[in-house]
Amino acid sequence: MGGSESKPPPPSPPPSPKLLPQEWRKGPWGNKERELQIVKDYQPFTEDVQLRFMLYGAVGAGKSSFINSVESVLRGEICNRAGVDAMVRESYTTSYKAYKIQKGGPRTYYPFVFNDIMGLEKDTSKGVRVEDIKLAMRGHMQDGYKFNPISTLSEDNQHYKRDPSLNDRVHVLVCVIPGSIAGLEDDSVKKLREVRLAARDMGIPEIAILTKIDETCPEVGKDIMNVYKSKYLKKKIEEVCGTLGFPPSSIFPVKNYHSEIDTNDDVDTLILSALRRMIKSGEDFVNDL
Repeated sequence: MGGSESKPPPPSPPPSPKLLPQEWRKGPWGNKERELQIVKDYQPFTEDVQLRFMLYGAVGAGKSSFINSVESVLRGEICNRAGVDAMVRESYTTSYKAYKIQKGGPRTYYPFVFNDIMGLEKDTSKGVRVEDIKLAMRGHMQDGYKFNPISTLSEDNQHYKRDPSLNDRVHVLVCVIPGSIAGLEDDSVKKLREVRLAARDMGIPEIAILTKIDETCPEVGKDIMNVYKSKYLKKKIEEVCGTLGFPPSSIFPVKNYHSEIDTNDDVDTLILSALRRMIKSGEDFVNDL
């Protein structure tokens, strides 16, 4: 009696032409718990200074969503405290606002804050003014200032701080760029570059966050771990380098949470990688001063 012959396994699907055979940057996969613990254990070396990270970029780039995503990672649940708008026509953020993230018990927070600002637009009569960004970087702008696209914060405004302390200043400037080519073209590259040069003159460290990577690369949409194999994202990072001058090592691709109801370890890992760089850069800046 002859047994039934075993069938050969189905052939593996051919590799996607949109992916490289190997990662062009070593992914931080599997390190979430270690990275998260490092952030939870972090304490500033300089007393009475909480690191201040300010996000800037075009309308709809994902600045507020990134703040929500960081809070989601640190609290282990989806958070939506920073207001976002699915119908992106103009900046949903209109005021200068600092976000602290709760840590453990009541009135206990991580020793860093995120400042959200109005988005940049090409039209000079719309969006945040570059001069306002510079004032915020120097610490002259106080929480609650309502941005005016046609005039800059004046010294007689109640939200103007005349003698800012080190704690009032921005310690890391974070440029948020959407992953689509159209998004970068729609940005006012001249304004983005002007902000970068101002940060250089103030000695403020910078990083860039590349958002919406799952929307702009289908292979990453299928599996977030393809991020560092994606030919499209590699090219996009090279484009950001050439257009805005960021070194590749300072550009971090992330996926913001938007439709999910639970967090994901691999998504968290990318966000934590960017956050760790912010903390290190900010700490170095404060210590040098």
